[in-house]
Amino acid sequence: MMTTATSPRLAGSPHGYEEPPVRPSLAEARAYCKALAESHYENFHVATAFLPARVRPHFHAIYCYCRLSDDLGDEVHDPQLALHLLDEWEQMMHEMYDAPERVKHPVLVALAETVRECDIPREPFAKLLIAFRQDQTKLTHTNMQELVEYSKSSANPVGQLVLYVSGYRDPQLHAYSDSICTGLQLANFWQDVGEDLRERNRIYIPQDAMERFGVTREQMERGETTPQYRTMLADLCSQARQMLNDGALLEQRVDKELASTLWLFRNGGLSILDAIAAIDYDTLNRRPVVTKQRKAALLLGALWRRLLSLITPWRGA
Repeated sequence: MMTTATSPRLAGSPHGYEEPPVRPSLAEARAYCKALAESHYENFHVATAFLPARVRPHFHAIYCYCRLSDDLGDEVHDPQLALHLLDEWEQMMHEMYDAPERVKHPVLVALAETVRECDIPREPFAKLLIAFRQDQTKLTHTNMQELVEYSKSSANPVGQLVLYVSGYRDPQLHAYSDSICTGLQLANFWQDVGEDLRERNRIYIPQDAMERFGVTREQMERGETTPQYRTMLADLCSQARQMLNDGALLEQRVDKELASTLWLFRNGGLSILDAIAAIDYDTLNRRPVVTKQRKAALLLGALWRRLLSLITPWRGA
């Protein structure tokens, strides 16, 4: 598709995401990403406050790439149009690698500099788009392994990108990150069961778990939170909690600034699971909320860890 002022690439995407007719400067692109990241997700701004100022623009650019990709998949309600837009966005991502001087979208202008400075491969960016395409056609999942495989594209690349930006390429560290990201992905699935079913016709609960616990789609569509549903969700939350805990070793193997940020995100996932338990697992009719008090406690916990790291020897490699 030709890129013109009247026919921008990503035409038909959520408002404000079309490619502009004129390429912004790097400073303008980074300002765009910073504003978009902070307006979409306040916790992201809080968490990145623990990071050195020099790497924050990289985190903003990566977040905005993930945010825009997700919106093209979730906020465009025509699956065929969503698939078309995701294809265009992927072409633009590859152009960012092959001819970075040609990209005009501010997210890609900023991201191109991040890729150059941090030597990031294109695979994680491409994998994310696999998951968002899958969402347009695959509305149910047979078992937990399918969800774990889905997370390898939908969530794990995000953690890998964070490690690349921070200079970590050790496969073992990436494995710890994958465990955290998969646990976070599942926690988000379990908190949004009702919303995903009503608004997107998607069920991320494994079909074999529904059969094992005696839960039917019809019951879920009627919003019937049966004892069997609560028991099933408690079991699924336990599996997500284990994944989040299994990744905790990552915080001991990275620098102190990144460790505080990772601790905050991982414990944010655990807090979602706690909030699900607090409403007795009724995620068909209610969306659990992490309270302001809990968010404040997490922030204080991260700050305390950060202060301790300044006065005690660091164990990170």
